Amino acid sequence: MPFRDVIGHRRLVSLLSRGVARDTLPPSLLLAGPQGVGKRRTAIALAQALNCLEPIANATAGDTVLERDACGACASCRRIARGVHPDIIVLAPGETGTIKIEDVRDVVASAGFRPFEARRRVVVVDDADALGVPAQNALLKTLEEPPSASVFVLVSSMPDALLPTVLSRCPRLRFGPLAPSEVAEALMTAHGYSEPDARAAAAEAEGSIGRALTMRSVDLVEARETAQRLLEQTARAGDPSRRIDVARDLSGKKGTPASERDQLASCLRALSSLLRDLSVLTSGGDPRLLANADLQAALRRLATAFDGDRTERAFAAVDEALSALERNASPKVVADWLVLQL
Repeated sequence: MPFRDVIGHRRLVSLLSRGVARDTLPPSLLLAGPQGVGKRRTAIALAQALNCLEPIANATAGDTVLERDACGACASCRRIARGVHPDIIVLAPGETGTIKIEDVRDVVASAGFRPFEARRRVVVVDDADALGVPAQNALLKTLEEPPSASVFVLVSSMPDALLPTVLSRCPRLRFGPLAPSEVAEALMTAHGYSEPDARAAAAEAEGSIGRALTMRSVDLVEARETAQRLLEQTARAGDPSRRIDVARDLSGKKGTPASERDQLASCLRALSSLLRDLSVLTSGGDPRLLANADLQAALRRLATAFDGDRTERAFAAVDEALSALERNASPKVVADWLVLQL
């Protein structure tokens, strides 16, 4: 995973690339941001860039030029990618959900020696917030006086769980959520999603590839199509009795109570995403902000029926419907109530 293959975060990747090329990289770093946005992949890309046997100067990544990047194909890059390089150490939580102090002490001890074969030893502490206080204190001395041949990269979605003394010794790179188009691209290129599946999952993923991957059990394409159809039908149906007929479409397929609730919740989240996009369009916002950019033409047609006030009321109603589902309200009752509010 060279820098150029990291999805999004071009400014941060460019900064790291420049640090590697100019040998100005800090000895310890904290990659902080939401789960599933590519922090760990970036840490591995950094390890490759530091130790590639045939590095590439001025590599291109979209419209960004990277001063130095790994080739991704040499023996060192391949072993780092497979997780078998002796000088690239990844600490991660075990079965207990924590990183043990014994593991930290082992890493600290090995960091005092020269790397076996790499230019720089790289220690990646994944989910660093899983370090207990004793484990963080065991790491602290090394972060204060890091060995010259080692780089420590802490990865965390909850950096405030780390001790202030640890935070003060690790310059923080802040990773934000990915754009829906970037999530969709990652799902198609790395996880074999079809384009409709990828775009439907990306619209609900809140900028996280990891979140998108956890939602595979629900038919997101069908959920988004149902939500779009609901908006189109309620835009035309003013008669309350006709709207109740529309609710049958929303309440979905018959199944177990849990599966009906999950499917309705997925439809409601898709509906919320579409309403947010309608708000962007009716307020004259940048179309690049749309989570459902592939539905832009259909959304523009709906925008004539859903002005700003109606969209805002509908958005609030969807939020209330989701809260009712979480309190185990009947999916049919929730669907009937919602269509009367749209």
